[in-house]
Amino acid sequence: MSTEFLWYIPNQVEPGHRGDDTQAGHNSLETLTRQALALEENGWTGALIGAGWGRPDTFTVATALAARTTTFEPLIAIRPGYWRPANFAASAAALDHLTGGRVRVNIVSGKDDLAAYGDTDGDQANRYARTREFLQIVRKLWTEENVTYHGEHFQVENSTVEPRIETRPGRPHPKLYFGGASEAAETVAAAEADVQLFWGETLDGVAERIDRLTTLSGQIEREHAPLEYGLRITTFVRDTTEQAWKEAEEKVAQMAARQREQGAPQSLAQNPHRRSAVGQQRLLDLAGRGEVLDDNLYTTPGKVGGGGAATTWLVGSAEDVAKSLRKYEDLGISHFVLSDTPYLHEIERQGNQLLPLLRG
Repeated sequence: MSTEFLWYIPNQVEPGHRGDDTQAGHNSLETLTRQALALEENGWTGALIGAGWGRPDTFTVATALAARTTTFEPLIAIRPGYWRPANFAASAAALDHLTGGRVRVNIVSGKDDLAAYGDTDGDQANRYARTREFLQIVRKLWTEENVTYHGEHFQVENSTVEPRIETRPGRPHPKLYFGGASEAAETVAAAEADVQLFWGETLDGVAERIDRLTTLSGQIEREHAPLEYGLRITTFVRDTTEQAWKEAEEKVAQMAARQREQGAPQSLAQNPHRRSAVGQQRLLDLAGRGEVLDDNLYTTPGKVGGGGAATTWLVGSAEDVAKSLRKYEDLGISHFVLSDTPYLHEIERQGNQLLPLLRG
């Protein structure tokens, strides 16, 4: 199995995402296209495009960027409930056809402002049961014809998606990525996902979760190809180790000052449900074990407002960060979704300095 390296494209309404400088036109088509083209030119496979109510619609952004690029593969984050499975399966199949097989999908089940787009907020077990049905129906519609499915949450009758998904070597359909660290989420991943995405946990934490998911896949008699694993993390790369740590600490100090001035961290203001997520709490708890874990996993950003992939950073020279990422690869990680700000500059820097070391 070859290892893949993707980036992150920030389809955010508010400028200054993750402490980046406020910039006019930060989410314009021109700006995001420059990033997508830079990804192509600097060796990246594609990029995750995040989802959440109050952000530009992810599928629309992905379609626009795919139309302006030739190899860029969007990893499109979508939510069951915002989408119904047949509608999504048909839209994704059409985009996959038009782009020659460049679509990837990240299913998100965490809490959001559901009422704003007409959804209802069930308990955790209900949300993940619905997600499991969603994944089952989408996969069936991509691989079968005349699909009939009667579930508790979704139903389709004699349904066939056109155009059909074209089977490609090692890819019967767009890969289905999935995140979540709760017991309910891991059960869904073990049964139905193609790739389980982890946040930037320690090596022992990732190893523990891979072992648990592998065991769970066997216990529930998984019907699909073996589950693959991915890591979504901030990579803070500079020319030297000393420079990297100096600038990382300066940036964290700036984040702390901004948090004191503004109150709630930006990441939580954008999604107030994030802190209650099991995976997010696992990251925040790492700071209690130390400021730097493993070789160079920096936990302090989570204490001053960093959330999601910005909670922990791998800090160092390209050689330092490559060494750490290879350790995750040795555990079984084959999909990496990396990023740092300013996005365009870091696409180029890490494409030139980090990727050659990882692929060498």
